[in-house]
Amino acid sequence: MFWQNSWAYSTRTIGVMAMVHGDNKGLVLPPKVSALQVIVIPVPYKDADTQGIFDACAATVVTLSDAGIRAEADLRENYSPGWKYLNWKMKGVPLRIEKGPRDLANNQVRAVRRDNGEKTDISRVFLVEQVKGMLDKIQQNLFDVAKQKRDACIEVVKTWDEFVKALGQKETDLSSLV
Repeated sequence: MFWQNSWAYSTRTIGVMAMVHGDNKGLVLPPKVSALQVIVIPVPYKDADTQGIFDACAATVVTLSDAGIRAEADLRENYSPGWKYLNWKMKGVPLRIEKGPRDLANNQVRAVRRDNGEKTDISRVFLVEQVKGMLDKIQQNLFDVAKQKRDACIEVVKTWDEFVKALGQKETDLSSLV
């Protein structure tokens, strides 16, 4: 049967992606395969317009979704923003958007990349273009880092003596030897 061949995706492929892109803080998913590309988190402070912040978060999700970006808002009120940051970081969502009172007043959002933690303030006017650009940069960065790690582990050997010498370097993964 067609689903029984060895060329189909399996749980091994997902495992390899988690091992290659993951870090000590959790999973890191490439934007192209992530079910959720952007999580929008409200950051209300005391005496802030909480409902206005929640409405702005919902509007941000609609704007991004209309542009074809897979986005959701975490509007749960029983968790702190810090708890939500960590929760979504561990799940590997490529881009986190924060919306607080200052962002609401300045008509902007703060975007935080999962792959390197870089924070950027984005005007709502350029939101879609900049988010798409950031997702593309995250995708390319994850590819470049994975390729660099792979290339650092490859050692080309042409003779038996070189092979024995390479084995003597105590590499634990023999598949890195070509």
